[in-house]
Amino acid sequence: MTTAQANQAAFERLTKAEPVLVDIRPAIEVVPGMTRHMVLTSGPPMRWSEYFGGQRDGIIGGALHEGLAGTREEAIAKLDEGEITVNSCHEHDCIGSVAGIYTASMPVFIVEDRQTSTRAFCNFYEGPSRYRLNYGAYSQEVHENLRHIAEVISPVLADAVRLTGGLPLKPLIQRALHMGDELHSRNTAGTILFTRELFPKIVEVARHKLDDVNATLAFIRESDYFFLRLSMATAKATANAAHGIAGSSVVTGMTISCRDFAIRVSGLGDKWFHGPHPTLQGRFFEGFSEHDVEWMGGESHHTEAIGLGAFAQAAAFGLQAYQGGSAEAMVANNLAMYRITVGEHPDFRIPYFGFRGSPVGIDVLKVVETGIVPLIDGGLAGKGGGQIGAGVLMAPIECFKAAAAAHATLGPTTTAAS
Repeated sequence: MTTAQANQAAFERLTKAEPVLVDIRPAIEVVPGMTRHMVLTSGPPMRWSEYFGGQRDGIIGGALHEGLAGTREEAIAKLDEGEITVNSCHEHDCIGSVAGIYTASMPVFIVEDRQTSTRAFCNFYEGPSRYRLNYGAYSQEVHENLRHIAEVISPVLADAVRLTGGLPLKPLIQRALHMGDELHSRNTAGTILFTRELFPKIVEVARHKLDDVNATLAFIRESDYFFLRLSMATAKATANAAHGIAGSSVVTGMTISCRDFAIRVSGLGDKWFHGPHPTLQGRFFEGFSEHDVEWMGGESHHTEAIGLGAFAQAAAFGLQAYQGGSAEAMVANNLAMYRITVGEHPDFRIPYFGFRGSPVGIDVLKVVETGIVPLIDGGLAGKGGGQIGAGVLMAPIECFKAAAAAHATLGPTTTAAS
């Protein structure tokens, strides 16, 4: 199979996926390999001793939240001794937002690609406060909020989702793109559409849980980014379905840890190719600047790998108020992404471009050939924890060069020009 043929096969899986929200359950019940003494976090697999800064603080906070230790010092000691284990989200089919902290009791969305039966899991958006566990912040307030999500919000939505028999997500994403979302840094329309779709079932649940339903609707009303976690689970399940195609040079995963940025490629097995942290153009909350940014993880840019996020930036001009830039720059950014991808998505269409399909299927060979790197929309974490702004991130070219070099070793039968 030539590279062109392999990449076309990957493109077909990326674009023909049919992601469906099938259930919501505690992680311990459904996440493969999850244990009660495990904390998951963003990035390629690393040893506990390799984590530092906000990502390390997030892991410690996860252990405290789960009751695996009573104090920060005890949590560190148990992590040092291996009594509490740390694994990567990727190893368990999960996807992490920023530090990406998962513990056993946390509820997760279960999204299944009905074309391939591939499943992915994502935990809940924590709400509008800038101090959140996934941003390396832990306090009694953070703990109580996570418990509220697990004990009130999640059960209401789980009951409603089960009454639907499974909620297809692609139609919601398609409509949200036409209403001003790009499904990474803007999810306002997606959240509204999700709530509207579930509303008849939520009314049924209200007959038995009226107070909890009111609390759930209030939480969603305050959380424009609620749907982001469904976008992320969709992206993870879709990208996983496109992984493992021999000879393909298409990116099926992008991730950040406290140490670096890394990608995986469909035809190159389970190896991660590493580079430095992204460069960025950001818009910061009052009192903060680029000097306050701390990289503590993140995998939400899997959305870019399936044609969303910055690859649909021209669908979401409202992002100017959140992450800066201009409409002209967003159009130029989006157009550049067509030059490094395999094709145009038949379902994810951008109104500004005359409903042209979004660029999808990042090809490491085209990135190296053109020198154009993938762009990423994302939130920015600050030193000491918490969100301090948002912006456009530019992936490092080094990991794409490393992947392209590895791809070249596959031999002439798989490296014909695409």
